[in-house]
Amino acid sequence: MLNNDILQALKGYAEKLEKPVTLVLQNGDHDKRDELVDFLSTFTSVSDKLILEQRDSDDALRSPLSFALETGGEPTGIVFSGIPGGHEFNSLVLAVLQSGGVPLKLDSSIQTLLRRVAEPLHFEVFVSLSCHNCPDVVQAVNQFALLNPHISSEMIDGGLYPELIEERNIQGVPAVFLNGKPFANGKIDTAALLDKLVGLYPQLTEAGAAEASRQLPLQDVTVIGGGPAGVAAAIYAARKGLAVTVVADRIGGQVKDTMGIENLVSVTKTTGPELSNALLTHLNEYPVTLKEHLRVDSVESGDIKRLTLSSGEQIETRTLIIATGAKWRELGVPGEKENIGNGVAYCPHCDGPFFKGKDVAVIGGGNSGIEAALDLAGIVKSVTVFEFLPELKADQVLVQQAAARDNITILKNVATKEILAGDGKVNAIAYQDRATGEELQRELAGVFVQIGLLPNSGFLKGVVDMTPHGEVIINERGETSAEGIYACGDVTTVPYKQIVVAMGEGAKASLSAFEYLLKQPQQAVASKAA
Repeated sequence: MLNNDILQALKGYAEKLEKPVTLVLQNGDHDKRDELVDFLSTFTSVSDKLILEQRDSDDALRSPLSFALETGGEPTGIVFSGIPGGHEFNSLVLAVLQSGGVPLKLDSSIQTLLRRVAEPLHFEVFVSLSCHNCPDVVQAVNQFALLNPHISSEMIDGGLYPELIEERNIQGVPAVFLNGKPFANGKIDTAALLDKLVGLYPQLTEAGAAEASRQLPLQDVTVIGGGPAGVAAAIYAARKGLAVTVVADRIGGQVKDTMGIENLVSVTKTTGPELSNALLTHLNEYPVTLKEHLRVDSVESGDIKRLTLSSGEQIETRTLIIATGAKWRELGVPGEKENIGNGVAYCPHCDGPFFKGKDVAVIGGGNSGIEAALDLAGIVKSVTVFEFLPELKADQVLVQQAAARDNITILKNVATKEILAGDGKVNAIAYQDRATGEELQRELAGVFVQIGLLPNSGFLKGVVDMTPHGEVIINERGETSAEGIYACGDVTTVPYKQIVVAMGEGAKASLSAFEYLLKQPQQAVASKAA
């Protein structure tokens, strides 16, 4: 399971450990236990600072396939129930390194917030080893646990606990439970987890204003968003010697969820996670202050713009570049939100395996919809594509591929009316034939919504002019209706929502902000020494 190349890499990582980490495996019998013992024995063999113990844990672990991390004889609060291979292998490596003293990848303001938690919080994250979104959630709550002894986290491989999956009515991953109750599911990042946590415990941010003494000095440029547009803007600004801060819920943004990228000029083929890592690597080459996993709650315009973050802290800046991108568009029909994670999904790569051998629907006949149908066709029994318009919007090559699949049916000129469920699970979709007005139903087990994106611009209401659809209106220089505020990428009115376009728009907005600062003698541009 762990080849020599992986073991050599692990050996290098283990050299970073400042203290030993013990992996405590629960005693007992299970038909997968020998495989797990072999995996953990090989894993811990790379360093004398990694120790494997098999014993009855004081924490009464879930099963003989559960193991906990301890340091100095004390539990870290991190548990893995399953064999963390696939995408979750990185979660195990990071958990071990961070338990052993490697610094956490969370902004200091987030760490301060989490240390305020004063009551027990137990996170359970149900995953599939083929899910590329799940590790982000597992790694986030593992860091939460390391920051506060009141917090604990457990990764659970749903494939090894079918009875538990049935009991909790889980049909999509990641599925997060907090103290035994549903907390979050589907595509969710660290920022969204924190938002939900603060929603339950608003007192966590009450001390945010008290952090004023530690807030950043006045910035020349603050970029909101960490996708291709935002990173390009930040790099161009930093190269001018400006004081730059980036506030982002995650580096990569929507791109991180894209599996295949073949149209980024000069890069023959890459993936969203790979490109996101490349963006972060490039950004780290410059003295940019990165505040990741945070959102901007509000913006006050003026000569000096003031941003209030989800952590409660504030940033003052001379110019502002908005690069917040877009998010998946929801259908807005009855039964959609109620059944997210119980048959309604937005990521075929993550949740497709849960519908193996079942009938599913894809809503949307654009490129994303037809690509999703093609991805699912190799897993499920059948896929029905529902397209609102009389003709599909997808590229012809994709349409031809879909037409060649025996288990893909395409319904055009139909309107989805409701997603129906029974016993907590989706069982049908109600739709209307737009030509005849006939009301119809189709029995199925899952609905994958693929109808485009919505601009992430809600926090800008009253700050800049926007279209009725929420796109920020800009001119050819990236200028908005507010002086000193610029915008770029998918959140704007610029057509063709493409990665390469967003990068160019980010560079343009940054150059415009730089020219603006040069013309403000009373606000001399901050130098690197500032």
